[in-house]
Amino acid sequence: MVWSLLAVASAFLLGIYDILKKSSLRGNYVFPVLFISCVTGALLFLPPIVLSSAGTFSADSLLYVPGISSQGHLLVFFKSLLVASSWILAYFAIKHLPLTIASPIRASAPLWTLLGAVLLFGEKMNGLQWAGILTTLLFYYLFSLAGKKEGIDFRKNRWILYMVLATILGSISALYDKFLVLRLGRMAVQAWYSVYLVPVMLVMLIISWQSRRSSFLPYRWTWTIPLIGITLSVADFLYFYSLSLPGALIGVVSTLRRGSVLVSFLGEAHFFKDKNIKVKFLILAGILAGILIIVAGSR
Repeated sequence: MVWSLLAVASAFLLGIYDILKKSSLRGNYVFPVLFISCVTGALLFLPPIVLSSAGTFSADSLLYVPGISSQGHLLVFFKSLLVASSWILAYFAIKHLPLTIASPIRASAPLWTLLGAVLLFGEKMNGLQWAGILTTLLFYYLFSLAGKKEGIDFRKNRWILYMVLATILGSISALYDKFLVLRLGRMAVQAWYSVYLVPVMLVMLIISWQSRRSSFLPYRWTWTIPLIGITLSVADFLYFYSLSLPGALIGVVSTLRRGSVLVSFLGEAHFFKDKNIKVKFLILAGILAGILIIVAGSR
């Protein structure tokens, strides 16, 4: 299945993306890093938008951006607001938490998607799904105990809450992606939401600058900042392309994308010398096992 291989490649790049974020945020405030990375991502998609509009790219080109209606632009703009909200929360969490704590929380997105379907749409869960949820929650409890040894209380730490909220918003965005891609086309969604992220983040940057100027300085430039936007754009391109292929399952694609946690986890262990790696890795394996059981039950 080509779409599943694309999802795995996207997951690998997302893991690199998390490592680049962690590195870029060391000694830097969140909003300047976010804004520059968004500008970099948008610049990658401006040429395809212009060349497609001019007729240089044909409709069968991999980079062709189809025209969309004003209603379509509003739908994509709403996605950019969802993504911006999720990113802001996630960036603050990643800045203040080890990736070996933050990334496994991010990997729980399928759990929140399933719970949302139960609460909002009245879906009923089968035995496998219940087993997956209980397995995941058990290992998250063990995870919280491991975090306490490092002085991180899962119930009181606001950065943990930020990452949980970012994950829930990310799950909503993933469900929304399938809706948008089917109606507007994958390149239209990715290109325009990347562009719309720039004014959204610019507004947030200005508001934050006015209220917390001292927090922006000293600012440390590093080439990992623009690489954040480039890496994420390529990862999302593979992700949207996989969703557009016949037979692609959003639940499976989203779960495979969560495999990025393995890359970021190992990156944290290698580059940032995190503590209790063996214990956390065993707990992470349990969390991922629970997620896989949920996916098996959902199919």
